[in-house]
Amino acid sequence: MRRTRMVAIAAILVLGSVGAACTSKSSGSAAGEGTAAAANATFDVSLSDQLKIDPDMIDAPADTPLTFNVTNTGASQHTFAVQTDQQTYDTGPIDGGKSATLEVPALPTGTYETLCTVVGHADAGMKGTITVAGSTAGGATAGGDHGGPAPATDVQPDPNAPKYTLYDATAPEPLPGTTHDIDLVVQEKKMTVAEGFVVAVWTFNGTVPGPVIRVKVGDTIRVHLKNPATNQLPHSVDFHASQVAWNDEMTSIKPGEEKLYEWTADYAGVWMYHCGTAPALHHIANGMYGMVIVEPKEGLKPVDSEFALVQSEWYLGPQGEPASLTKAAAGAPSPDFVVFNGVANQYKDNPLKVPTGGTVRVFVLDAGPSIDSSFHIVGTIFNTVIKEGIQLTPNNPGHFGSQAVDLSPAQGAIIEFTTPEDGLYPVVTHAFNFVGRGALGLVQAGDGDPLN
Repeated sequence: MRRTRMVAIAAILVLGSVGAACTSKSSGSAAGEGTAAAANATFDVSLSDQLKIDPDMIDAPADTPLTFNVTNTGASQHTFAVQTDQQTYDTGPIDGGKSATLEVPALPTGTYETLCTVVGHADAGMKGTITVAGSTAGGATAGGDHGGPAPATDVQPDPNAPKYTLYDATAPEPLPGTTHDIDLVVQEKKMTVAEGFVVAVWTFNGTVPGPVIRVKVGDTIRVHLKNPATNQLPHSVDFHASQVAWNDEMTSIKPGEEKLYEWTADYAGVWMYHCGTAPALHHIANGMYGMVIVEPKEGLKPVDSEFALVQSEWYLGPQGEPASLTKAAAGAPSPDFVVFNGVANQYKDNPLKVPTGGTVRVFVLDAGPSIDSSFHIVGTIFNTVIKEGIQLTPNNPGHFGSQAVDLSPAQGAIIEFTTPEDGLYPVVTHAFNFVGRGALGLVQAGDGDPLN
């Protein structure tokens, strides 16, 4: 009877397989006040780290070449581009505090999009329009969609996509000693995030999530953040386990630069780290996050098995391109995939093996960026939970246990349980609308068969 019940549960969960995903492209104008064209068709434009183009609406004369004097008032790199049906005119990267000039030949009557071409910036709102005199409602538009978003297009699985790389969920041992020098190297690469789906991810040390860093209270951590010159974007890192000024260690570095981020582990827990470069939502949604485990100074008691699981979301753009910031920024987020350790269903295909009756500890983090987790392992009861500094212990008065651990984005927990018999124990978020989108794994106790 036990086996029938367990197989039925697993079958229900597994049948919620990942369906076809959708993506949408965004074009069209941002709201703003019109700016009259100067007599010589020259315009002053400023770009800011608030991801704004000022002015965002420009009126220009027909049959007149246009000159744009562009100043980047921020610290991050930006570009200014004018997009027509035939061509995109672009300043190229402009460093913070620098200026550039963009010459655009005379444009016919119509409406054209201006934008920053740095990945994610236009989706975050860094765009505007040029209206050439004589245009009327219903006239030609650069986006071809009457100023509204383009129709949604399905992201079809690519049968030729590479197989995904399994992320080892085994929790690492604490780093030896009390001072740790750690290299975090930003790598922009393509990665298979589910069977048939490839994303141009941004990573720490080439993996999503980044490496698990495990230390003890009182340790000193010296992170050497490196952004190789071969990358395209500025990046940064924010350790939630640290207490440092945001405008010091957490500032962005451009490709080819390095910086030192030094901090002391003052508090125990499961902590998030992530890229904080604007828009931070896009950098997290595109893979730049990881887990820090800070143990109490005396350490944690030994257990038979330890795993580290990070729940996160994928909002797919077109195949082989970065995640869609437009989809990630929706007020009611609807991710294409919700995953553990970066890849949909990888621990359903490759169960986490434990000894029957052994003690199991899982460090779990919800990296988001936007969806809560109700972390649950079917067939078990958590006898120990340490969530954001609040503890449930096995010897608590009344002998209470836990069935699920609720985590909002950037919250972490330590859970412990035992597997009472040989069998399979599904790992899920109990928000079941996301189980079918990849948030499913298996813990295998013994040989996985309760009747053997």
